[in-house]
Amino acid sequence: MTQITFVRHGQTDWNLQRRIQGLTDIPLNDTGRAQARRTGEQLALDSWDAIVSSPLSRARETAEIIAHHVGLPSPDLIDGLQERAHGDMEGMSFEERQAAFPGDTVVPGLESRDAVIDRVLAALGGLERTHPFERIIAVTHGGVIGSLVRHATQGGQPAAGQVIANGSHHDFSWSGGSLALLTLRAAETDKDLPPSKIPQR
Repeated sequence: MTQITFVRHGQTDWNLQRRIQGLTDIPLNDTGRAQARRTGEQLALDSWDAIVSSPLSRARETAEIIAHHVGLPSPDLIDGLQERAHGDMEGMSFEERQAAFPGDTVVPGLESRDAVIDRVLAALGGLERTHPFERIIAVTHGGVIGSLVRHATQGGQPAAGQVIANGSHHDFSWSGGSLALLTLRAAETDKDLPPSKIPQR
């Protein structure tokens, strides 16, 4: 069994503005860097064998900060861990998205949730081959972690009213192509937004 703790990157200005990021490469802001430091301090209480990251800069910088605190070298960048592509709605607020693409309107360039799961699971298979029986930190994105939680629990979690917060970390096991959720540290939903509109990218 390989244990993988997934970390959501720290806050960016687009997170603060509740804009959909997707593959748009928005850097951390100062709050995000402080969140990464706090997460690194928490994770430093345990021992780790490796750290990997999505190649997007908000995840990569978060991983670099965490690596410093836990005593690991620079993170390996894994293409499969990048955020879900949101196509033509990247950069929009959730209100703008609803106006531009109401209901079930097809969004050009939007990656399917199944495609996200397929590429992330393929990346985990690669990690199992290179880091068997090790403990790994993987810094990625809210959409990716939420998708993995739903996949591992057959849709049972996260519960309504929970969000994958910036800087939060969540524990999984991976063995022989099977993903299991060990610990979910979800936060309560922002009181100003209904659950369906909480930005997790």
